[in-house]
Amino acid sequence: MDMKIELVSIPVTDVDRAKAFYVDQVGFNADYDQRVNEAMRFVQLTPPGSACSIVLGEGMTDMPPGSQRGVQMVVADADAARAQLVAAGVEASEVDEQDWGRFVYFSDPDGNTWSLQQLPPPE
Repeated sequence: MDMKIELVSIPVTDVDRAKAFYVDQVGFNADYDQRVNEAMRFVQLTPPGSACSIVLGEGMTDMPPGSQRGVQMVVADADAARAQLVAAGVEASEVDEQDWGRFVYFSDPDGNTWSLQQLPPPE
């Protein structure tokens, strides 16, 4: 049986600020933004080329804002990804060289943390 991760909740304090950060600065696609009712707003965003999206909103999760840690995306080129983030005003780490890949780290305005991994060449 296939099991696919397709949606990860990111807890935020200000949905509009978070949406602007992920779309305008990180480069995610804005897929859906719907106020379901007074207590629920569903905002789905997808990284370019990803089959997995994130959801921001009101009434989406009981995790405290900023508590999502270590969501990781794979990129073809860590240097280019870092340069793109920095050019868009995102505070991103220098490229961290490890035996298992090259990594760039950043946080959203609420402190949810992300890593970008450039996989090592196949052996």
